[in-house]
Amino acid sequence: MTTEATAAASALDAPASQGVAPDQPSVPINRLEHFPAAFFSMVMGMAGLTIGWEKAQAVTERSFPFVPWLIGATTVLFAILALLYASKVVLHPSAVREELRHPVRINFMPAMAISLLLLSVVYLGLAPTASHWLWMTGAALQFGFTLFVVNAWIHHEHFQIQHMNPAWFIPAVGNVLVPVAGVPLGYDLVAWFFFSIGIVLWPVLLTIVFYRVLFHQPLPERLMPTLFILIAPPAVGFIAYVRLTGDVDVFARVLYFSAVFFTLLLVTQASRFTRLRFFLSWWAYSFPLAAVSIASMLMAEETGNALFLYLGFGLLTMLSGIVALLLVQTGIAVRRRGICLPE
Repeated sequence: MTTEATAAASALDAPASQGVAPDQPSVPINRLEHFPAAFFSMVMGMAGLTIGWEKAQAVTERSFPFVPWLIGATTVLFAILALLYASKVVLHPSAVREELRHPVRINFMPAMAISLLLLSVVYLGLAPTASHWLWMTGAALQFGFTLFVVNAWIHHEHFQIQHMNPAWFIPAVGNVLVPVAGVPLGYDLVAWFFFSIGIVLWPVLLTIVFYRVLFHQPLPERLMPTLFILIAPPAVGFIAYVRLTGDVDVFARVLYFSAVFFTLLLVTQASRFTRLRFFLSWWAYSFPLAAVSIASMLMAEETGNALFLYLGFGLLTMLSGIVALLLVQTGIAVRRRGICLPE
């Protein structure tokens, strides 16, 4: 392994609870310089929760008074994070370039585009014009990030097998998400294009992830929560596929039940996850659970089977508690200056 690769791999286990760099304790840290794109996973989680409760309203034909608050909170959160990252781009461009070259952090960059795509779904029924612009911007950014990341994978000089983790699914998830708002907005061909990219990348990356976790060192503690990302591609893929075809056929069922299997597999390991220290990667629990809960409610709509509705509501209720916990833990970490630290 190269020296650079060794340093990157060892950094994954670095604690996030220190307020200063370990080797330079007396040097002040510019936190904006170390503000990671992974923060946008918070928007993904909040948007997923919001869309889940919007879907619950549609399924039950009831109005939940807290949904507008969720929409507002998600929008404000995205605006704040976007402003902070834009400031980082202007004031610390070298730090952004370093993030784009990092073997792990590069895969979180498309979370910005995915946040826009999710917001387009949030506003689809409320403000179609805003949804349209959010979707077009998000789809364009997602395509750009996909080309950039896949090029980096192909022409890499420093990636090692221990850098591989489920966060590599993020570029693929973004592509299969495009049809969710794209089809209602009238972009069927574009939606099929993005769906095809994501659905082809998914099994390729899934094979590599299983090879990595089965035959190499366990995932570092910091990246253990990213195992929940295994749920997202088939769950989002199911939602997108039903949007595209209007039917729950054999392939749709394979996608849905794959997502349910990964959910059950990870829920049975709950004791392992509850013992982990808090890292920003804990937000990886949120969006995948939102995706499978929405997929379950959609399955109930399409099949008329109430069992899927109960499953969807159960997962959505659990997700609501998890997001509340994540917000509290993130707030504590920010207050204690345990986030935005150099490796």
